[in-house]
Amino acid sequence: MSAHWSEGGASTLQEAGPLRCGAWLESRQIGHLFAERRVEHSEVKLPNGGLMMWRPSLLLLLLLLRRGAEGKPSPDAGPHGQGRVHQAAPLSEAPHDDAHGNFQYDHEAFLGREVAKEFDQLSPEESQARLGRIVDRMDRAGDGDGWVSLTELRAWIAHTQQRHIRDSVSAAWNTYDTDRDGRVGWEELRNATYGHYEPGEEFHDVEDAETYKKMLARDERRFRVADQDGDSVATREELTAFLHPEEFPHMRDIVIAETLEDLDKNKDGYVQVEEYIADLYSAEPGEEEPAWVQTEREQFRDFRDLNKDGRLDGSEVGHWVLPPAQDQPLVEANHLLHESDTDKDGRLSKAEILGNWNMFVGSQATNYGEDLTRHHDEL
Repeated sequence: MSAHWSEGGASTLQEAGPLRCGAWLESRQIGHLFAERRVEHSEVKLPNGGLMMWRPSLLLLLLLLRRGAEGKPSPDAGPHGQGRVHQAAPLSEAPHDDAHGNFQYDHEAFLGREVAKEFDQLSPEESQARLGRIVDRMDRAGDGDGWVSLTELRAWIAHTQQRHIRDSVSAAWNTYDTDRDGRVGWEELRNATYGHYEPGEEFHDVEDAETYKKMLARDERRFRVADQDGDSVATREELTAFLHPEEFPHMRDIVIAETLEDLDKNKDGYVQVEEYIADLYSAEPGEEEPAWVQTEREQFRDFRDLNKDGRLDGSEVGHWVLPPAQDQPLVEANHLLHESDTDKDGRLSKAEILGNWNMFVGSQATNYGEDLTRHHDEL
């Protein structure tokens, strides 16, 4: 994520919408709970007054399972394998069809989907005025030279596409920042999550105390990696890295380490094919293995095990759960620059962007502004 955008500015393009958690399925299919790419924050009360916020971690799932009802799965049950894979979401589901004057893809890529809907309700004059203010912000967030470079345009698009992540962190912020100093210390996060314990009495009042201790140690390790300046206090950006490590390059190793720990039951440092399958499927007595399980074995052999040694090392796990992906914001930024750079100098002036305003933001309303219920003064 980019560190160039202030969260105050982000509020001007805030996406609304409920926080989501995966749907419950049969208990033996609990792995599908995390089939969503990301699990946003939802509250689970702990015995000692703590408030667990959902995070994409296998061990955190155990907090809910310990309160589970009948048919509770084994504590070793993990997320479905596909839920472990962090794929970048498309910038828009609309077709990229500029040739026929359909710029919806560009609007959603540049503004974000929810804000693009708002711009559809604006008059052309208001839409262009807000675009002008966005152009000023893009330049200020970059080098402030009066031009919008490819780098600045890409950073803006990436910023708009990550709004839902910032919103989820904002929703959880006051739960963790208990002293309201604008930062979250490790002690605050630990106590808010697990409850207050006297030294030496950690988790004395819960079952599976050792499991909770492992969870706590794992969270602390992740927090230390997210806390880049090492002061034991997380800024909003550092807390975002803690809650959404898959979005940050410097958190890549911790995502891989946590995945290995979840799957590597024999602790040899690798994921064997049976460990991989066990994360996806647990057979009931006398149950015939479904055909899809064999397909997953073939996936392991043909696509996961890159060096064909019959197991996955850390590098292969990383390639699986954090696969290389096309830089979608960069592709779209190149497209917008190419279509708007009338003097072909490799950068965009404010006049060039406003001259092609319909591609960037457009306006499709017939009753301009009548349905607009939220106002963003900064835009």
